[in-house]
Amino acid sequence: MIRTALSILHLQRTVAAACLACLLLVSCGCRAQQTDSAGCRGCHGEIEVVSANHTSCISCHGGNGVTGDKQKAHALMYGPGNPSAWQSWDRSCGPCHPYQLGRVKSTLMYTAAGMIRNIQLTWEGEDGKSYSSRGVKGFDPTGKPLELKPVAELDNLSGELYRKFCSRCHVGSAIGDVAAAGHASGCAACHFPYNENSSYEGGDLTVRGRAPHSTSHTLEPLPGITVCSRCHNRSGRIALSYQGLSDGNSSLVPTKHGLPGPVLLSGGRNAVHIAPDIHFARGMECIDCHTSRDVMGDGYAYANMYLQTEIRCEDCHGGTEPPRWREITRENDEAVRESKNYRLPMRPGMKSLLTGKGRSYSNAFVQGGKVYVLGKRSGRLHLAKVITGTPAHTIVGHGRLECYACHSRTVVQCFGCHTLYDKSQPGMDYITGKESPGLFSETEDYRMLYPFPLALNQRGKISPVTPGCQTFVSVKEADGTLTKDEYISRFKGKSQLRFAPFYSHNSGTRAVGCSECHANPAFLGFGQHVAAGGDITGTLICDRSEEKPLDGFVTMINGTVRAYSAITREHSRPLNGAEVKRALAVNSCLVCHPTAGDPIYRKGVDHRVLQDSLHRRLLSDQ
Repeated sequence: MIRTALSILHLQRTVAAACLACLLLVSCGCRAQQTDSAGCRGCHGEIEVVSANHTSCISCHGGNGVTGDKQKAHALMYGPGNPSAWQSWDRSCGPCHPYQLGRVKSTLMYTAAGMIRNIQLTWEGEDGKSYSSRGVKGFDPTGKPLELKPVAELDNLSGELYRKFCSRCHVGSAIGDVAAAGHASGCAACHFPYNENSSYEGGDLTVRGRAPHSTSHTLEPLPGITVCSRCHNRSGRIALSYQGLSDGNSSLVPTKHGLPGPVLLSGGRNAVHIAPDIHFARGMECIDCHTSRDVMGDGYAYANMYLQTEIRCEDCHGGTEPPRWREITRENDEAVRESKNYRLPMRPGMKSLLTGKGRSYSNAFVQGGKVYVLGKRSGRLHLAKVITGTPAHTIVGHGRLECYACHSRTVVQCFGCHTLYDKSQPGMDYITGKESPGLFSETEDYRMLYPFPLALNQRGKISPVTPGCQTFVSVKEADGTLTKDEYISRFKGKSQLRFAPFYSHNSGTRAVGCSECHANPAFLGFGQHVAAGGDITGTLICDRSEEKPLDGFVTMINGTVRAYSAITREHSRPLNGAEVKRALAVNSCLVCHPTAGDPIYRKGVDHRVLQDSLHRRLLSDQ
């Protein structure tokens, strides 16, 4: 008994000593004390401290922090330059942040699996395999093991397009030579922002003015909107639309006296101001809506962005049901931990809103029967209007509409994208870091913001769609011959143009008018058109697509609706003939019942009502 008691006492002392050692390590900046970096500070004495918990240079950068010899100090540093880059993040960020790094390795921001997959589908590169930027082994959302091949192994035109044209805007690649669009790779892409010139502006004279470097050596735990806009200013241009900017048609934006737009963007583009998203106008940044799981991932590997994104408009504003919430009961709840850097951290007892996937928001909650969203960086409280039960949101037949089908102010639509792949010119492969024969360039025919077409998206709901990707491909061989000349690639066995479901991030409180939507066939997918009798035909014709207008995907001949372009996401499709005719038929009612608040829109259509004397007279051809 005495031996047992002594053994227990010895074990308790050992555990206590181990716990004390752990506490000392944590208090010293995760893994090492500041004294291990005295040599670093001999040359970089004025450099900013990363944060209160990151005081050791070599914990993040590696190297020898004691010696004063530059070559010896730098010999074993993680690199090149940026220790959080994917080449070394397992040694730098990973030991202290394994949970976060594990999520980032599977997030679409790094894998780009959705982008590569969609390029494969629309550039005839589908080979039955799944690819990512660097190759990933993980799990799909059902928990099944998943392996994504490195895109360097995708030996076809779609692989070349991603590596040489699309890969620079994701956290697996750094950009330091593009004005207003530079960013680091790895964790630093978001947490150590670049300025417009990708140069360092801090106090360390040995680095000041040099590029590519982050603006400061101070960690930014909560990235601002400028960080997001470094990448999201191309393609769908959601960062531009959100802030109320448009770079027009190939940057030829309409301005006074034909002068360039007032805002300069990367690539020598100019932008003009348009109405911003209502959330931006109210002072909200991207991360005020998007959770860390939207951006950094949740540990699972997803095939498309819409599968990873967990937020919905209904989370804060409600839909057929009010916003969902749960009470926080634990001090170590993830919402509590994530909000520790906010002006108003979450705490037990608060009613946290739930995302579309049933997870807690760390900055949105219910209090006093009202819904509030906290600005994570600003600390401002935003009151969210709940629309559940309001007349405009209880219209029979609108149950399938996404909120942004009505509330989008603009949707960027680029028509006629002409892409040349010239094998006689060298192009940089940003995945391998080497040049090889083949250079991509592109031009476009036409761009517009409004009106925008609607179709069924991946969730079976009606949403805006935009050309994605509407490409005419030309391939020039090394000897100058064209093996493809303005070729429309095949999709699902047909040579056809493509549209994709899209949320433009340019929403407003005022919705598209009832008559505007139901009376304009452009919203139903007909594009710019001529309507006559039972025919609706498109007019925006490209000489490479003479029978298929660029800005639409359906036509009506003698009352028969036919789709001629594809909607390129799972379960997506254009509106069918019955749906188109029902939408157009509402015009008969809108003449006398023009507002959403009219009681007739809160019940199913009773066609017998149309047989009374009043309606027969109104609907007659006399």
